[in-house]
Amino acid sequence: MAEWITVTYRIETPGSCAAMAEKIASDQSTGTFTELPGETDAVRRRCAARVLDVVPLAPSETPSLPDDRPGPYNRADARIAYPLEAIGTDIAALMTIAIGGVYAVRGVSGVRVMDIDLPPAWAVHPGPQFGIDGSRRLMGAPEGILLGSIIKPSLGLLPEETAEMVRILCEAGVDFIKDDEKLMSPGYSPLAERIATVMPVIDAHEQKTGKRVMYAWGISAADPDEMMRNHDRVVAAGGSAAVVNINSIGPGGMSFLRRRSQLCLHAHRNGWDMMTRNPGFGMEFRAYQKIWRLLGVDQFQINGIRAKYWEPDESFVRSFEACRTPIFDPADRPLPVVCSGQWGGQAVETYDRTGRTTDLMYLAGGGIHGHPMGPAAGVRAIRQTWDAAVAGETLEDHARDRPELRASLDTFGAR
Repeated sequence: MAEWITVTYRIETPGSCAAMAEKIASDQSTGTFTELPGETDAVRRRCAARVLDVVPLAPSETPSLPDDRPGPYNRADARIAYPLEAIGTDIAALMTIAIGGVYAVRGVSGVRVMDIDLPPAWAVHPGPQFGIDGSRRLMGAPEGILLGSIIKPSLGLLPEETAEMVRILCEAGVDFIKDDEKLMSPGYSPLAERIATVMPVIDAHEQKTGKRVMYAWGISAADPDEMMRNHDRVVAAGGSAAVVNINSIGPGGMSFLRRRSQLCLHAHRNGWDMMTRNPGFGMEFRAYQKIWRLLGVDQFQINGIRAKYWEPDESFVRSFEACRTPIFDPADRPLPVVCSGQWGGQAVETYDRTGRTTDLMYLAGGGIHGHPMGPAAGVRAIRQTWDAAVAGETLEDHARDRPELRASLDTFGAR
């Protein structure tokens, strides 16, 4: 349906899912709790949402949200189409009409936005400026796994201490380094001072080796003007990337930044967990990530196999597949960033479960900094795990004549 926006909702209710889908379509477009004299056939034709289909799922004996009505709780996936005429191509309108209001509907014991299908008119949004190919070009790494690291400890290092950590990581052979998402411009390490101290290390490493390591700076700020001033500081110093806490700055902040940005934008999704930890409520990443990709995310952190956080491996795999699926064009795909407790031991399974591709960034903090032989050995060990994955070897076999990998397996293998 070329002139319609279709949203898939997973509905849970002790009543009829089909009736609930009709209620959602009415409440979120032209209707309300009673008949209206102004809701004419002409108004409905112009702006009313339509239920396209309702596909039943297995019922649940327990509700996703607290509910004292007797079960079982019926479940279904309902596709509801909203006229483009009513929403247009504005993300705030989409979030208000088709997403935000649905969580307030009376009578559901669970509701989750599973996907959003957008018509070609939505290609008006800029999308990634760099994406996969541009990220590789900026890192000088046209093929193979992209290996990144994070400044650790996350908070507390002074600018000169950060610079020393960057020097160690550059010499260790990473392609990418980032500020932790919690590091923006604290009093003990203001962004301007940190840039002035760290960028000479990046420059010196390039002059010595020819390799310019990408550093992503924490520029997020609630004030878009302040965020742009942070952006401009990075650009003026010759930087190429920024960490953006997308939920903290919001769609408006992201749109403001992207349309003016000269930097590769590395998205951290902290806060998304509030929308997704309850599997019967909130939003699936498949739907969520489309908004941020249209707004211009170039690199997207999506956790990883056996992550240190709550997210199951299957959720990570679905997130990876979502990032790799074009919305309108292959160029609108961001670089997937595999992260959270990664040390290399997950490389073989990651490779196998993501379509046997190396078009990803493998981001390791403790897996590099905590290697018993030092960060350089940590980097070599992770590259060795990916060599094994691509070659179809087990890590144990590959470690026989590689002491760095052997030490990683012995140190982190039980985790």
